[in-house]
Amino acid sequence: MADMHSSSGPLALPWQTGFAQLGSAFLTYLQPTPLPDPQWVARNKALAQQLQLPEGLLETDAALQAFTGNTLLPGSQPYASVYSGHQFGVWAGQLGDGRAICLGETASGWELQLKGAGRTPYSRGGDGRAVLRSSIREYLCSEAMHALGIPTTRALCLTASDAPVYREEVETAAVVTRAAPSFVRFGHFEHFAARDMQTELHQLADYVIDRYYPSCRNGWQSIDGHSGNAYAALLHAVGQRTAQLMAHWQAVGFCHGVMNTDNMSILGLTIDYGPFQFLDAFDPQHICNHSDHQGRYAFSKQPQVAYWNLFCLGQALLPLIGDEDITVQALEAYRPAFSHAFRALMCAKLGLPQAAQTHEEQVTPVIGQLLELLASSRVDHTIFWRRLSLSAQDGNYERTRELFIGTFNFDQWLLSYQELSAQAGQAPDANLMLNTNPVYVLRNHMAEQAIRAARAGDFTLVQSLQQVLAQPFVEQPAHRDWADFPPEWASSIAISCSS
Repeated sequence: MADMHSSSGPLALPWQTGFAQLGSAFLTYLQPTPLPDPQWVARNKALAQQLQLPEGLLETDAALQAFTGNTLLPGSQPYASVYSGHQFGVWAGQLGDGRAICLGETASGWELQLKGAGRTPYSRGGDGRAVLRSSIREYLCSEAMHALGIPTTRALCLTASDAPVYREEVETAAVVTRAAPSFVRFGHFEHFAARDMQTELHQLADYVIDRYYPSCRNGWQSIDGHSGNAYAALLHAVGQRTAQLMAHWQAVGFCHGVMNTDNMSILGLTIDYGPFQFLDAFDPQHICNHSDHQGRYAFSKQPQVAYWNLFCLGQALLPLIGDEDITVQALEAYRPAFSHAFRALMCAKLGLPQAAQTHEEQVTPVIGQLLELLASSRVDHTIFWRRLSLSAQDGNYERTRELFIGTFNFDQWLLSYQELSAQAGQAPDANLMLNTNPVYVLRNHMAEQAIRAARAGDFTLVQSLQQVLAQPFVEQPAHRDWADFPPEWASSIAISCSS
């Protein structure tokens, strides 16, 4: 391994002790493994500014080397954390950051993490690397989700090297620098609970509460009037955030693909972009992960899978909560929270935000009938919602009607939609719809074209897509093709867990 050394000058970041304060039971300090001849693929200067990083940082060769794992940032003490989890519903035992190395927590309160920077003690025989293909997808989708207003980890930069990485075929290496307030997962709690490490479990829960959920110290009022303790309050709060996240995914048509408990953020963030996909043709049973042979993580199953994962978290926290009934009540609060959040988002997509509160009984069948209609005609999800928004703007629904096989059922639904609008006492708010229903999402064929160009040494398409996806609700005439139907070959793209 090449000698590691500290950079100086503009890379002098103010660090603070975050997760690392928990100690050696939670992590292992280590150094990234260098890559030869790195080059920039993409940089996120807006995020650098948000994180209060030094101005011009991402323009320097020193940053290129540091964010590839070739040098150490001054004051940084890199580490990988240990966790366990359920994968595809089966207990997998100890896992951990197998190819992610945290550089530390900056003064802004965000952790920086290199994904693909080499082996760790938790690599389980893997090489600790990430390939250019999957790294481009993660980089672009992290920022696309953020622009859509969906909670997510972020991506600061992406670097590449010609170093070979062996998967189904020989590919080249890349490193994504990810950022998040915390990378703690459900699996961190499962790890210590499974090993009956009560002291560490308590320590982790206290850290998460005091740092990210301080209001949980006031407890949580359960249904039967008993005041739950802080740990029941934590479970309830995580459930509420997870419900919001699932509602966002379902409303925008996003499939995660690998909703294992070790891929669930304790902060309710979208994390670990692997075989994800935004729906093209609307299909509730769509499976985006080629490795998901049983369809466990099909699009329509995501909300229920999230509940199952929360149940695993609840089991891990039960020794701290100390009351099974209160634990169940904290868990069960997820279901109405998801329904409420999903209904509110769908009403916003329909331009009838008030109806979610005042006409719940009428809203539910209108939404349900629409989703059945979209599925029966396999209508393009993103294009439908954008056209409906434009139709609400000018009163001409023909462009939306033509998306369906036969028009009778759509016309019947349109009457129901208009009746709901009349009952709610408001016309659909077209401006709200246009700012809720995106023109652009990161479709698989878009990422695939950027990947093919990058493999040939041209990163301009990655950078162009980053700019387009940063404004998903804005019509961009120069990029009209990205708002069109996917090409026929897009349906043959297979995305698996391999990266």
